[in-house]
Amino acid sequence: MQHNLTVNSTPEENKEPVEATFYTYGTKDFFSVFFYFLITIVIHAVIQEYMLDKINRKLHLSKSKHSKFNESGQLLVFYLISICWGLDTMIKEGFTENLSFMWEGYPHANLSYTLKFYFIIQIAYWLHTFPEIYFQKVKKDEMSYRLRYQILYTVVIIAGFLLNLTRLTLVCLIIHYSVEMIFHFARLMYFSDKPDCSAPSFIVWAVLFIIARLVTVTLIILTVGFRLGKATNQEMNTEMGNFNILPIRISVLTGVCLLEAWMLWNFLTFQLRRYRENQAFTAKKKIVPKMKDKKAKKEAKTVAVEQPPQQQQDDENSANEASPKAANGGVRTRSKQQKKK
Repeated sequence: MQHNLTVNSTPEENKEPVEATFYTYGTKDFFSVFFYFLITIVIHAVIQEYMLDKINRKLHLSKSKHSKFNESGQLLVFYLISICWGLDTMIKEGFTENLSFMWEGYPHANLSYTLKFYFIIQIAYWLHTFPEIYFQKVKKDEMSYRLRYQILYTVVIIAGFLLNLTRLTLVCLIIHYSVEMIFHFARLMYFSDKPDCSAPSFIVWAVLFIIARLVTVTLIILTVGFRLGKATNQEMNTEMGNFNILPIRISVLTGVCLLEAWMLWNFLTFQLRRYRENQAFTAKKKIVPKMKDKKAKKEAKTVAVEQPPQQQQDDENSANEASPKAANGGVRTRSKQQKKK
């Protein structure tokens, strides 16, 4: 890891100086990102080959479902690793003790090895998703959707990393990844024909999605709007990594709030559209059997009542000819006429 910085600190209990190594960001991090960018492509291929493809062969999915299944499988693994890694970093760094860790001591330019490595991997992963669209031969109707969220992830993570808002970004990523992990798990269960697991998972995701949006906006407003707005160091200093000035704070608040509002709007419109489609489907399902019964009754009446008279006469003649009594009756009339003659 590049751009390391050794700091001598003297704890209160032990007066002997202790050396601590921290890391900042710089131009050499491009090489680190590119290196892990290549590694994530290899890991992506391994997961696809030895996990997802084997499951796909058993499920016999269509092409569209096959692509969505692979997407959810890859993201589920990544979200699970990122959540566990992020929570472990927060515990080791002592971020779980107090909520004020997100704004106290800003700028957070000096990062620990695990925290900087976490963001390097995050950036490398979302950058590797762009060439994966070509490798996986994604359809055009899915391409716009994937590019949209991949660009948003990349921009948000890089912005939080460069503005030294790594602690706030880490918390928001863990919240968002937790909700998205449930969604992709539910979608995998849906494609695997397991409605008992997919249906409740989708409901849990829908509830947590709204809560996550509200919590994220609250944390952003509390940290950037109020706490950093009242800080004493409100002068821009690129050498120290201080970007706590009014235009940047307004830009961050506006961008995040608009993004969260846009995500919530898309979610609500999607849920409303699905609700209307389900209502229309159930109503149509109730009407179709009634229409079939009415058509069957009408057809039976038309066959019995509206039979042509010529056909009725032919049917009667054929019935009489087939009856033995009618045949005997015909013989008797002939014999009587012959006797009279």
